[in-house]
Amino acid sequence: MTRVSRNGVLAVLAIVLLLAVPDIANVTPLSFSIIHQGILFGMAAMGLNLLLRHTELVSFGHTAFFGAGAYGVAVLTAHYEVSNGLLLLLGAALAATAIALLVGYLVAGYLDIYFALLTLAFNQVLFAFVLQSGFFNYNDGLRVRVGADRPSLLGIDRWLVSTFGADPIVAYDYVLYYLTVVVLLVMVAVTWKIVNSPFGRALDAIGQDRTRARFIGIPVDRYVWIAFTLSGLYGGIAGGLFALLQLHVRPEPVLFVFVSGEILFMAIIGGIGTIVGPIVGGIVLIYLLRLARFYFEYYHALTGLVLLVVVFFLPEGILGSLPTFRAGLERRLRDPTLVRGDAATVSTTIRQRLYRAATTVRILVFGVK
Repeated sequence: MTRVSRNGVLAVLAIVLLLAVPDIANVTPLSFSIIHQGILFGMAAMGLNLLLRHTELVSFGHTAFFGAGAYGVAVLTAHYEVSNGLLLLLGAALAATAIALLVGYLVAGYLDIYFALLTLAFNQVLFAFVLQSGFFNYNDGLRVRVGADRPSLLGIDRWLVSTFGADPIVAYDYVLYYLTVVVLLVMVAVTWKIVNSPFGRALDAIGQDRTRARFIGIPVDRYVWIAFTLSGLYGGIAGGLFALLQLHVRPEPVLFVFVSGEILFMAIIGGIGTIVGPIVGGIVLIYLLRLARFYFEYYHALTGLVLLVVVFFLPEGILGSLPTFRAGLERRLRDPTLVRGDAATVSTTIRQRLYRAATTVRILVFGVK
């Protein structure tokens, strides 16, 4: 099977799996709602990855756009009684794009830690502004309802209720999930097109060396600004869908700076070098964050432990490491004696790590000598 045909088969299987998530959740202990939330945060991480993968710029403030999208939906329903789902998503996209355009224009010329800190600062400013504003109802947030009614999702959810007598909550959740899947597939297709376009290659050149990129005529700051805005747009749409799912928007879950760190973790865990890796990372991390507290006393440390495992043993992320795992497994099936070498390598690695840790502690306690 050629690589193209194999990728095509994997893409079809992934789409079938996405469409079957509600049925899978019904017959397994998996939570439909948490998978849905994981996909939404993963979409925001996919937008961040567009910036991180190509320009190698790390943003610590991407939840600003996720929150802008969520509050875009909440403001339209709470203050202007807009109930059309498409109009609400359009409002989310416009709100996030406007903020991304402004922030991107101000940070596009900066690099490394300065870029990261500036995005963090703008995120914190937006969080504090929303938290102190009566228009956004302070810390209590805004309901995403018009009166007592949920927003209308193209009228499909209400048609299912009136025609087939479906439960209104179930019909709403299912239609919203499949709307999320459609938006996700569009995002993946657009990202693939961007990655393989001259614009995507120009971003790669910018990420490798800005000076050389300028020398060959690439308008570096303008391209970074465009990439930043596109990245923010992804986050805004994901935030808008999250607001439609939660039906209530508060500052902490959608604008707090720690959420930006979680979105960055999702991109790293899933695989920075892949397009859909952040979606996998989003589902994995949201599962850990939402459910681990019921099983582990120190669940706050779990995120850090997972990140350590990924950095040490899966440097390409979960999805990015699959080809390496597959090739290694095929070699070991042909030659089982390689397993003995693996055990020796793991043992040596652990000893080296422990020796370095002991050396670091000794230096901290007793000094260099």
